[in-house]
Amino acid sequence: MRVLSIVLLLFLSLPSLADAQDQLYQAAGWPQQRVHFNDALSAAQARYRNSLPPAVYQALVNNSNQRFAPLAIDQRAQQSLRQNLTDPLPALQFFQSELGRKVSAAEQLATRRDQLALYEKGLPRIEADATRRLLIRHLAQALPAEEAGAEVSLALAGVAADSLSQMLPGLFGGDSAQSLLNTQRQRLIEQIGADLDNTLLHVYRELSDPELEEFVSFAQSTAGQAYYQAALAAIRAGLAVGQSSANLAPAPRGI
Repeated sequence: MRVLSIVLLLFLSLPSLADAQDQLYQAAGWPQQRVHFNDALSAAQARYRNSLPPAVYQALVNNSNQRFAPLAIDQRAQQSLRQNLTDPLPALQFFQSELGRKVSAAEQLATRRDQLALYEKGLPRIEADATRRLLIRHLAQALPAEEAGAEVSLALAGVAADSLSQMLPGLFGGDSAQSLLNTQRQRLIEQIGADLDNTLLHVYRELSDPELEEFVSFAQSTAGQAYYQAALAAIRAGLAVGQSSANLAPAPRGI
């Protein structure tokens, strides 16, 4: 009877964990960040319009629209998050708190189209005292910000390489176009990391020092590290970084 009770409790807990995963996806701002990524994708497509032959450009647009269909991104990212974050409750509790909502709002603002356009030539240098700079340094060490930025850049660049491979079979050979892009990951990480502290000072400029300290504590905690490592894997999965379009499942209907 005791074993049966344990089994029943396990089954009853599964829906609640699934609900927590969905709530975390919403609370941490993933859907809005996906919208912002698609905005950046549209801007990237526009930049290629006048620099590529029409047939290649159209292949790029068709390929990227399939690869980065909103529902497809959400499904891949959510599936990865479920697989890599076994206990979503601590992260959910943080992002549903007043501070967590403030953190999520700051991150969403930073990636909004108008903000990216405003700071296209670079962020202003942020003045901060030694205490705040130390907190930001600890945050930079806890967050996989450089890696996440590199994945987004690789995803956008990968569309062009993948499209060229489709138009000119044998140009790269198999999945080597994506492999060539992946060799740039470390270079991108180093570029982003060189100015990461100033970037984080800008993004989280509305957080007070006590709020920043609390955010650092969460990011450094076991639960925070579990979430952010799972989040990095979800970004890579959602954007299909390093995967050839030929190997991706068809985009879900209704997109």
